[in-house]
Amino acid sequence: MLLCVRADLIFPAGKSDMAVNSMPVFILFLVVPFVEIYLLVEIGARIGAPWTILLVVLTAIVGAWLVRVQGLATWRRFQASLARNELPATALAEGLCLLIAGALLLTPGFFTDAVGFACLIPPLRRTLIRRFIQRSVWKVTQGPAQPRDSSEPLDGNYKRIDDK
Repeated sequence: MLLCVRADLIFPAGKSDMAVNSMPVFILFLVVPFVEIYLLVEIGARIGAPWTILLVVLTAIVGAWLVRVQGLATWRRFQASLARNELPATALAEGLCLLIAGALLLTPGFFTDAVGFACLIPPLRRTLIRRFIQRSVWKVTQGPAQPRDSSEPLDGNYKRIDDK
């Protein structure tokens, strides 16, 4: 599989204004902390502060262990794809999801833990990746990597660093 990110779909023409592209991220960074604080206060009021802290620490520990186990499995799939002379696009995309899941699980709070644990469920993670592909954010081509024709010239710039 070949994974290419098309920049024209991420930053469409006419919408290169940074304020337009960053608005959903700004809203996300504004809303998520309020949701986290609300959930921590509500759960703390129901089960007590020590149990809430213990639960937050426990989810971080369990989440880190699960990310490690699934990350190692993804690494093995990555290496197997390379051994078959295929581009490991699926393994790379799953690795990115696991990286995001790990960051969310180490962030204290219940909402980010729920989203992080959702990213750890393999069928849900693969569905999420497929949705990104279907939305044409990523263009995927099936099959093994094709070697470059060595008779074609390869253009590039170089700089010799040993010459002064």
